[in-house]
Amino acid sequence: MRLFRFIKISHTLAAYRIPSLVSNGRFGFFNVVNLLAPFGKKGIKNMSEGERLRSALEELGPIFIKLGQTLSTRPDLIPADIAQALGKLQDDVEPITWQQAKAVIQQQLDADLRSNFSEVDEQPLASASIAQVHAATLKTGEQVVIKILRPGIEKKINRDVRLMRTLAGIAGRHVKAGVQVDPREIVSEFEKTIYDELDLQREAANCSLLGKNFRHSQHLYVPKIYWDYSKQKVMVQERINGISIKDFAALDAAGINRQRLAEKGIKIFYTQVFRDNFFHADMHPGNIFINPDNPDDPQIMLLDFGICGSLPKGHRVDLANNFMAFFEQDYRRIAELHIESGWVPADTNLEDLESATRTICEPYLSRPIEEISFGEVMLKTFQMAKRFKLIIQPELILLQKTLLNIEGLGRQLYPQLDVWKTSEPILRDIMRQHYGPKNAMDKFKENLPKWIEQAAETPMLMHQLLSKQVKPLPRHLKLEQAERQRLNKQAQQQLKFSILTAGGLTATAVLYALDSAQDAWLPSIGNSVLISGVITLYLAYRAFKK
Repeated sequence: MRLFRFIKISHTLAAYRIPSLVSNGRFGFFNVVNLLAPFGKKGIKNMSEGERLRSALEELGPIFIKLGQTLSTRPDLIPADIAQALGKLQDDVEPITWQQAKAVIQQQLDADLRSNFSEVDEQPLASASIAQVHAATLKTGEQVVIKILRPGIEKKINRDVRLMRTLAGIAGRHVKAGVQVDPREIVSEFEKTIYDELDLQREAANCSLLGKNFRHSQHLYVPKIYWDYSKQKVMVQERINGISIKDFAALDAAGINRQRLAEKGIKIFYTQVFRDNFFHADMHPGNIFINPDNPDDPQIMLLDFGICGSLPKGHRVDLANNFMAFFEQDYRRIAELHIESGWVPADTNLEDLESATRTICEPYLSRPIEEISFGEVMLKTFQMAKRFKLIIQPELILLQKTLLNIEGLGRQLYPQLDVWKTSEPILRDIMRQHYGPKNAMDKFKENLPKWIEQAAETPMLMHQLLSKQVKPLPRHLKLEQAERQRLNKQAQQQLKFSILTAGGLTATAVLYALDSAQDAWLPSIGNSVLISGVITLYLAYRAFKK
């Protein structure tokens, strides 16, 4: 089966002439693969490289669609035009049958549906590459949705990921010079995200934590998780009723304040990242709904928590300081922060980095969001990264993806939004609350009992440490220590005599060669050969003596 799948993948890639993206022109593997589809797909001559790749991934199925979606957020790994084309991939997958879905639910909950649910809609609300969702009603009357992992999806993912690795290894040997892509790195990046989505209990935990962070919030609502019915392959959560953020006609009909909604989106982003250090990293329009109850102050409602992210503490502070320096147009400080945080080599020229940062950022200040492309800014940043050997931090990749999603939403909701003017006071307020003197004092008070307890134990710990230094070793430990020292000394001696033996062998061989080829006028060196040989034998004896 794996061989047939490999042939199918190879044929599809060849039919869309994907190998030409990486082939170096020499006769090799991809030239052979192209024989599987000598005429190619109809109309590919009028397609761009990105459109060809997108069409091939769509034809190969949901796992490859997911790969394309991951790639679309990585302009540092693939050319920007291809990333833009992949951004249009749609994850609209043929649903599994109700009988398949029902079997998964009953197996995971270890009970018949009727014992937990009074009603379940057999028609799915949504169907994606990893899971699908059905509306249901609990025995208590609460309206919920059941998210079900597609049966056999783990096996399919494992199979396709293994084949992806194989193809990536082959492609890596045929990459065109000058293309900033390592196919093996692409597959590795994809694995990190795809396997996280195979555990719905993990997603439920993500949802629960985000809900706690925004408990009683007027800005963001996170649905409740029903833990009694949530397992690895099934998750039950509260059903929300709102307007899809994609439905602009419905938003306008409900009188939703779009400007206020766009501003809230920015505030929620900064709050998740810099206050809570836990953020929803898949905020595309299909996962966002709007509560219409208060149109002048609308509440955002989130779904799908399979991909969430956080930043190491040091990176979070560094990133916040970089944002603040950017808002203040302090490009020198941005350059200094990049060097101090280790994002660029320590010997980077500060003035050159400052100038490059100014060149990227200055044209975008004081512009409304409709005139700004974060994708373009990031592309220029990655170009600068190559010049200054900037290290793209893996932890920032999900954050980049979230920024791109927010840009797209903001551009559609309220194109006149001044993202910089809106962001600066929000971030400054968060920094003041969570990194200012008051927060430092609160942290001091919080940690004081622990420090007092540790301080009380310090004299005993110091006594134990000093006792270890002055207390004589027991006899058996002394013997073990002496034996280790003897063996180490013996090994050093053997190494020394082994080196001398090698030198003796070389000298003997040279003398023997000279003795065999000597002319009449040369003095006899036969004795020297004999002496050298004897010495070499002695050295070899010492080298191998135990």
